[in-house]
Formats: sequence, structure tokens, C-alpha cells
Amino acid sequence: MKVRSRRLACVRGFALMFITLAGSLTLFVLTVLSLVLMLLGLGVLTTPAMVRAVRWHANRRRLLAAEWSGVQIRLPYRPLPADRRSGLTGQVELCTQLLKDPATWRDLLWLLVDMTAGCVTAALACVFIPYGVEGWVLAAGVWEPIVDAGGTYWYAFVPVTSQGTANLAALTGVGFFVFGLFTSPVLLRTHFQLTRAFLAPTPAMALTARVERLTETRHDAVDTSAAELRRIERDLHDGAQARLVAMGMSLGTIEALIEKDPAKAKELLAAARTNSAEALAELRDLVRGIHPPVLAERGLGDAVRALALRMPLPVEVEVELDGRFEEPVEAAAYFAVSEILTNAAKHSGAARMWLDIHHEAGMLRIAVTDNGDGGARVARGGGLSGIERRLGTFDGVLAVSSPPGGPTMVTMEIPCTPTAPRPTV
Repeated sequence: MKVRSRRLACVRGFALMFITLAGSLTLFVLTVLSLVLMLLGLGVLTTPAMVRAVRWHANRRRLLAAEWSGVQIRLPYRPLPADRRSGLTGQVELCTQLLKDPATWRDLLWLLVDMTAGCVTAALACVFIPYGVEGWVLAAGVWEPIVDAGGTYWYAFVPVTSQGTANLAALTGVGFFVFGLFTSPVLLRTHFQLTRAFLAPTPAMALTARVERLTETRHDAVDTSAAELRRIERDLHDGAQARLVAMGMSLGTIEALIEKDPAKAKELLAAARTNSAEALAELRDLVRGIHPPVLAERGLGDAVRALALRMPLPVEVEVELDGRFEEPVEAAAYFAVSEILTNAAKHSGAARMWLDIHHEAGMLRIAVTDNGDGGARVARGGGLSGIERRLGTFDGVLAVSSPPGGPTMVTMEIPCTPTAPRPTV
């Protein structure tokens, strides 16, 4: 780690010390006061606002933890229902839901820890380097007016009474400075790890959230499967089935005309052959939509490469996979990539797209990027929302980064492990 970044850790510790004292202390006092006002009924109006303020403060600390020390702290909060009632009744319901969330009380406990132990760790991260500089300042001649005004000045364990002892203080300051360079980043990270211990979801909270998510996505998967079956039934009824019925009627007519009017029978036979070819093509398209043959035979990597070749825009594909995955996982990943590429080609205004698929640490990671106009988002009932539900069935996640003007990056992660090694050619 460079010296500059170590000094920067000292400055950040100094900033955190004031944030913990001013922000956490103030929010803790005001939140407790609001909870006490619940006894008078006034807290129903003030508590939701205070909980939101505490969560904003906690989320800022999560952001600083990731940016300053690389400590990732996940959100533990339960989602609030979107169809809350308005007025006082809705306010009471909101207050009740917030207070029933265990994360609300853990945030309050974190405020108490943050303004005590958190403040201490932040102060320790910033104190040693400035204290080392003080030793050099004393040796530069500042010791003399201080000693004349108040007698012996103790710098750590060194009694400064003369230039010689001031020089010894400067040497001691070098030790404090070097010690601070090495310990400031560690103490800063310790501060954020202490924060994570209280702000991250507990195993029980994470399990509850996962069960709720899987329950929701299971219902979505059932609804999606039912809709897919209805689509297949409709396509069969309106397409291949109608052509086969027409072909059967044509064959009956041919049977009646084959002796009386061979020329007409030959004409109808050619039409029946054309109908049979079109019905076969429709059945192949339908089967390909259910599970592409290349996906079943060659796996996800070759399937997405073939998919990219059919796109109207050029797509650069990079695939690094150790082998095959379970069939439902490969199908979910394939159709998710297919929908994202198709939507980007139609709506993004992009001239080029990039697709990266790799597997590491038990996670299948897919990133689709385009150089279009941006502005994509996950909206209820939209294509990305459907992909999110599809991935949620496998405990997967989807993230979208699409600022106005682009570029757009859609990232997907599915926890899975290879079930078969990659075939060798």
C-alpha cells in the first residue's frame, strides 16, 4: 500500500470520528426520544422519519465501507408494501412495519456502538501520524516557549526540557509516524468491520429473506410456466395443428381424385407436401423456443455464440466455463441472455454489444454491455423484471447500470456448480 493511501486512511479516520460523534450521537438521542413519544402517540408521526434518517446514515456508512476499505455490507431491511393506505392509518401501519423489522433495532444498537467503540477506532486510525508530526514540530524550536510557559512538557514518555530532549522527542515521533502509517488502514478497516457486525443481516435474517424471495419466485415460476404452456398450446393450435388438419383434408381429396383427375390430385399433393414442410418448420421453431438443440447438445457457451451470430448488431462474446451446468440453469441463463440481447438490439440505439460469461467461486456471472443511449431500468411488468424473476427461481440476482447517454451494463449472477467437465476436442 502506498504511503499516500496510508496517510489518506488517517484523514478518513479523522472524518469518521466527527461523523460518529455528530451523526450517530444525534440520531441515537433523537430516535430514542421519538420512541419515548410513542407513549403519548406523537411517536407514530416522528418515528418513521427518524428510522428513515437512521437508515440513510447507515447506508452512507455502508458506502464508505465499500469505497474506503473494500468492506461490503449487505442491506438487511425488509421491503415495505407498496400499497400502504394514506392518512393516519397508513402512518400507523408504516410505523408498525418499521418497528417489527429486526434491522431497525440493530441499527439503533449500531448507533450506540458507533458513537463509542466506533469513535475510538476512528480516533486511533487518525491519531498516530499527527502525533508523530508533533514530535518534529517540538524539535524545530517550538519546545522552548512551551517549556518557558509551563515547565516540562511530556511528549509520550520523553520529558522535553532542552533541545536534546526535543530531538529525542522528534526521534520518537518518527516511530509514531511509521507506526501510524501501518496501523491507520488496519484500524480504519477494523472500524468498518465493527460496523458490518451490526449493520449486516444476521444468518437468521438472511435465511428469512431468502425463504421469502424463493417463495415469491416460486409463485412467479409457476405463473411463468403456466403462461408458457398456454403459449405452446396456442402456437400448436394456430400453427402446426391447423396445417396438419388442412393436409389431412387435402390427402382425402387427393384419394378421391387420384383416378378421376390425376393432374388435380398431383397439384393437391404438391400443396400437401408444402404444408407438411411448413408444419415441420413451425414445430422446429417451437421446439427451439422451448429448449434450443444447440443448448442441449453443446452447452451454454456454444449456444450463446450461436445466438450472438443471429443478432442484427455485432456482439463480441467471451466465454470461460469449466463445463456444463444443470439443464434448468443453462436454460435460464440462455433465455435471459437472449432477451437482453434482443431488447438491446431493438431499443438501445447501440452500434455494438459485448457479452461476457464466466464461472468462479461457485457463481455463474454474465455481463451484457452495449454502447447505446442508456436509461434502462427494472420496471414492474418489463422484460428485465421478468428476467429478474426467472433468475430468482435459482437464487440468482440481476443488476442494471444504465446512466443517461449510456453505456448500459446488465449483470447477472446465478449460484451453481459444474455438473460435467467441458468436453475436449
